[in-house]
Amino acid sequence: MRQRILAPLGVTVLAAALLVAANQSAQAADTLLSQGRPALASSVENGEAPAIAAVDGRPDTRWGSQWADPQWIRVDLGATAAITRVVLQWEAAYAKAYQIQTSADGSAWTTILSKTGGSGGTETLTVSGSGRYIRLLGTQRGTGYGYSLFEFQVFGTSSATPQPTDGPGYVHANPPVTGVVPSTATPPAQNPPVTHREFQANCSVSRTNLNDDPIVFPRLPGASHSHTFMGNRTTNAHSTLETLQAGGTSCITPGDKTGYWMPTLLNGDQAVQPDGPQVIYYKSGVIDYRSVRPFPPGLRYVVGSPTATLDEFRSAPGAVEGFECGNSAFNWDIPATCPAGTQLNVRYQAPSCWNGLHLDTPDHKSHMSYPVNGVCPASHPVAVPMIEFKMAWPVSGNMSAVRFSSGRGYSFHYDVYNVWDPPTLAALVRHCINGGLQCNPRGFDLYKPERGAALNENYELP
Repeated sequence: MRQRILAPLGVTVLAAALLVAANQSAQAADTLLSQGRPALASSVENGEAPAIAAVDGRPDTRWGSQWADPQWIRVDLGATAAITRVVLQWEAAYAKAYQIQTSADGSAWTTILSKTGGSGGTETLTVSGSGRYIRLLGTQRGTGYGYSLFEFQVFGTSSATPQPTDGPGYVHANPPVTGVVPSTATPPAQNPPVTHREFQANCSVSRTNLNDDPIVFPRLPGASHSHTFMGNRTTNAHSTLETLQAGGTSCITPGDKTGYWMPTLLNGDQAVQPDGPQVIYYKSGVIDYRSVRPFPPGLRYVVGSPTATLDEFRSAPGAVEGFECGNSAFNWDIPATCPAGTQLNVRYQAPSCWNGLHLDTPDHKSHMSYPVNGVCPASHPVAVPMIEFKMAWPVSGNMSAVRFSSGRGYSFHYDVYNVWDPPTLAALVRHCINGGLQCNPRGFDLYKPERGAALNENYELP
């Protein structure tokens, strides 16, 4: 009798063990798809709580929304994925009611989970759905504050093929920079206080209305939309580091032969060029400005996208003030009108964290990343100067016919091909960025004259 009881029990235990093993294997098979992916949100509580902070893998950063319902956060997984699990790590301000939704195009949404009575904390949700985009739609806040997520983790199986690290389009750094740990330190207070960590590159237009782009369309003259070039005077579709090093420059600093270019601004069919030297800032994009290193020769990348939507431009980590003219600022498209005699200005920041391995990648972006709350991600640990374009075009009045050669205002983007003289760039980074100064192109801080300048009166190394 005892044997008859034990035999079925043994079978039951074995079956249970197999079921547990199968469940563990299934959970182990799904992959964290959301970390480091582009994220958008319906609103942001403040500048310290961006959407990307919810997918950065760090427990000390968060996305926070404004204090109203509804709100959403959306993650682009990069390719269609079968989604099996979502983990929500809430701060104190949580969602009492929400939906998890997927989409193929970021426009039409399918709800794969609805929840009411949420209590915050860490929620692990088993779901079944597919899509390239996934979002959390909060419909009822659990507190009087907004929604606040430390992490929005999405697990599943992606249809994307693994990203290669070699092959066509990859340009390797020689030597690579390895072994860097992103600095989380806060520099000690100084007296007088550090308010800026930057220097300027002042560069005029060097070439106009040229349909070339040596980064996106190398060796293909005429293949791009029209560009306005600054800095290097020889930039064209066939440019290489060596040809650019042999060229001249329109920058006030002779050691800056970098190629800078952006889509041409058009008023109707007439091209409008920036008038006079334009301001290109080199800043610290990280809190620990002492950790910023100079660019390696030949580093190149594209900032922004000609195919960006207005929301993507507005929410991009590099959008500073958007477009402005007169007293109108923070426009995410070109204003309809500008006061007569004013100029159209745009400010846009570049990523400032480098992977240390590649000077270029096939998409001209993957080797660069934006810091999250002032710290470089582990995938891109090398802090480099953060370039900020501040462009000004002499156009005003009725702006209805004003656009870029790439499209609407929010298609604004720019390219950088670093050709600085290495000792000159190193001196400016060390003196101005690492030194916590607000420098002009000579590396001189007007407000702290006792610190001296990095360059002489000819903008060269002394």
